[in-house]
Amino acid sequence: QVQLVESGGGLVQAGGSLRLSCAASGRTFSRYAMGWSRQAPGKEREFVARIIWSGGSTDYTDSVKGRFTVSRDTATNTVTLQMNSLKPEDTAVYYCVAKISPYGQYDYWGQGTQVTVSS
Repeated sequence: QVQLVESGGGLVQAGGSLRLSCAASGRTFSRYAMGWSRQAPGKEREFVARIIWSGGSTDYTDSVKGRFTVSRDTATNTVTLQMNSLKPEDTAVYYCVAKISPYGQYDYWGQGTQVTVSS
């Protein structure tokens, strides 16, 4: 079984920064991509950012471009989301996600970590 464990959430004032990390444990799996999704109160879950494991190319949702940076460490199999210039609308539960192929939905999800941005 694969487990994704997030860390680094918390409370920050608008304009501040937070860094989320995600470590995979359990059985070894071949990953195509890892990334982050989030769900704000009363809203649907949305894609935030992802990184293709082989090559390192990245994608972001428009609302975080220029503020968030996703990166990976292939030696430790961790993925990180550096969040700068945070806004109250970034408040959400952030989930680490992983997929094993380019197709379909994400295969693995973490438990989520709360990020709260105060105005």
